[in-house]
Amino acid sequence: MTGVILDGTLMVLLIAAIAYGVKLERKLKALREGQLAFAGAVKELNNAAGRAEQALATLRASGAETDLLHDRILKARQVKQELEALIIRAPKSAATAAATARPVAEEEPLELVSTMALINDENERARRMAGLMQRIETANAAVPPPAPKAEAPKEGSLTGMLQALAANQAAQQSLNLARRSLDEDMFAV
Repeated sequence: MTGVILDGTLMVLLIAAIAYGVKLERKLKALREGQLAFAGAVKELNNAAGRAEQALATLRASGAETDLLHDRILKARQVKQELEALIIRAPKSAATAAATARPVAEEEPLELVSTMALINDENERARRMAGLMQRIETANAAVPPPAPKAEAPKEGSLTGMLQALAANQAAQQSLNLARRSLDEDMFAV
């Protein structure tokens, strides 16, 4: 009889050990799945940190381009003032000769408001800039050189202005591209 009781006790203990082993296996399986999910989250976080670093580098480059663009805008304003002074000093007969050299109907009307605020399309902006540069070159060719006075205008101011306009346009386009890529990176996260 004691043998039967010992056998029964041993079976109960074996059943309890098997049940505890199954329960422990389930907990270990859940722990492994949690560990894999945590490793995936760490990888995603690492990728997001890499994209953030790239976005910061792009932002820094955009800041440098913005500083460069600001300098170019200041130079363009200075050249504009010089051009306005030259236009004021130009004789009235040269202005009428320039007006009769090319019919007004062929020209697009000049707008007094900022084209940057009205024109969103880069191709349209580039086309208008090219038209403006062409009109300036045509006007410069039609105006005879002024007679030397006490203060002679700087040579190459028209060339400098054209270079500043072209550089300003190129800088604006590269800044727009940098902003777009930065926006895409930020919204990709």
